[in-house]
Amino acid sequence: MSAPPIHHPVPYYSQWESASLVPEFISGRLDAADDPLWQKSGADTPQEYAFWAPRMCGVACLRMALDFWALPVPPAVPLVKDLCAAGAYVRDGDTVRGLIYQPFADYVRVRWGLRADSVPDLPATGIPEVVAGGGLVLLSVHKTVRTPDTDPPSKGGHLVLAVGVSEEKVMLHNPSGLPGSSQVAAEVAWDRFGSFYAGRGVILGV
Repeated sequence: MSAPPIHHPVPYYSQWESASLVPEFISGRLDAADDPLWQKSGADTPQEYAFWAPRMCGVACLRMALDFWALPVPPAVPLVKDLCAAGAYVRDGDTVRGLIYQPFADYVRVRWGLRADSVPDLPATGIPEVVAGGGLVLLSVHKTVRTPDTDPPSKGGHLVLAVGVSEEKVMLHNPSGLPGSSQVAAEVAWDRFGSFYAGRGVILGV
C-alpha cells in the first residue's frame, strides 16, 4: 500500500520582496534596487537590499519556517545581519561566504528555540522521513531547479525548503522560483531532483 502524500501548509516567502518580479530580477531586466517593495526588507537603502536579495535564499527559507511554527518573522535584512553576527554569513567586501550550515543551525536553536541540525550528508531518500515526521528541510540545489526539465551544470549553491513529499515527487518552496509555476510547493520528480541536489542541508523542527 502506497503512502499518502504529505504537504505542510507553510507560508511562502521569496528572497526578493516583490515575488511577482522574480523573472525580471534573475534575468537582469530589473535591478533589485528598483524593487518597489524594497523597504519591506528592513534594509537601510535600496543598494543594501540589492546586495543581499540574491543571497537571501536561506533567509527566506528560515522566514517560512518561523511563520509555519507561529514564531515572529523579522524582515529579511535584519535577519541577515543576525546571521552575519552568528558567523553563518561571512562578508568580505562585495563577496559573501555562506550560508554556512553549522553556525546557521546553532543560531536557529539558540535564537528561535527550534530543532536545527546541519546535515552534510543527507541522501534524497532521507527527506521523506523528515517531512513525514513534521519537519522541514533546507536543501542545497542548483538554482535552475525552478525549471526542472532542464539539465543543471552542477549541483547545489541555492537553498529551497522541502514542504511536502509523495512517492513520486518532492514539494519545494523555492525563494527564487517563478511565479505561478515553481515558487509555492513546486513539485519535482525524485528522478529529476537528484540532478540538482547536492546531498546536504539543514533539518528544522520543533
